[in-house]
Amino acid sequence: MREEGKIRVFLLDDHEVVRRGVHELLSVEADIEVVGEAGTAADALVRIPATRPDVAVLDVRLPDGSGVEVCREVRSQDDSVKCLMLTSYADDEALFDAIMAGASGYVLKAIRGNELLNAVRDVAAGRSLLDPVATARVLERLRDGNGAKDDRLAGLTEQERRILDLIGEGLTNRAIGERLHLAEKTIKNYVSSLLSKLGMERRSQAAAYVARMQAERR
Repeated sequence: MREEGKIRVFLLDDHEVVRRGVHELLSVEADIEVVGEAGTAADALVRIPATRPDVAVLDVRLPDGSGVEVCREVRSQDDSVKCLMLTSYADDEALFDAIMAGASGYVLKAIRGNELLNAVRDVAAGRSLLDPVATARVLERLRDGNGAKDDRLAGLTEQERRILDLIGEGLTNRAIGERLHLAEKTIKNYVSSLLSKLGMERRSQAAAYVARMQAERR
């Protein structure tokens, strides 16, 4: 049952001690309610839609995947869930992935308790915690890295082009499969093929590529 006025928070971290510490930090606050937690990406993808939190605090590195992937999947189903990435490492690659997945914030585990509380409240209020300077640097690198390579699209089949556009819309493999009436495994094979042809390793790079092309057309 949703308590009026409280920020509903879900925690995802594979380290129980870290998870318990964050849980205790948040749950003593009058305006915050911890509605669920998980230690794996698979578990989180089941529990987050069921608990419908306002904010999901997600560990970036997990034994069965990444908090970034969880963020992308959750937000593709319900973009009202704000995601706050929690990580031990600060680097442009992780920041880039977080931006492309639609995360609202990105904080280090070394953060002080009151700063984490402020971060949760800011994200819940719809504010972005992504540093504008770092974000600009990542997006600039994107432009530099993808410039003058649009001819790679010529190597894609019509179906791969269609799937690339849907990746750009933020759809998951399952959602793309439903849209095109194909099995999820078939879509996964298409995605692997088109990423290989584009010289990319992750679908987040493909999503950014589509976004840049659309921006240039405007």
